[in-house]
Amino acid sequence: MKKQFFLFIAASLFSISSLMAQEGRQKLTPEQKTKATMEKLEVFKLDAAAKAKTESIFKEFYTSVQKSMEDMRASGNMDREAAKEKRYELVNLRNGQLKKVFTHEQMRIWVDEIEPTLMPKKPETAPVPNK
Repeated sequence: MKKQFFLFIAASLFSISSLMAQEGRQKLTPEQKTKATMEKLEVFKLDAAAKAKTESIFKEFYTSVQKSMEDMRASGNMDREAAKEKRYELVNLRNGQLKKVFTHEQMRIWVDEIEPTLMPKKPETAPVPNK
């Protein structure tokens, strides 16, 4: 009886952990990404007009990034450098629009503190020892 109970517990834990791992890989929609970004920008205490403009900028940005990736996948051309260049173009366009809404200090905080938290984390690799 004890053996069956422990087997049941082990199977349950395995199932739960695999479900949580799959859940973490779900792609967020542009609306979900915009909402998450706007939550991080609450520290700026933007007025209603600035908040609406900022939300529009981010929704347009995330939609453009998603469309760009979908177009690239559909064409079968998965050139990483081209994707990187396109993303930099879109980021620069977005930041140019944000500069019109944010103050200089808000823009500094955005670039230095908030924006890096929105980027996907790359797995850290062990440094290669010098021989």
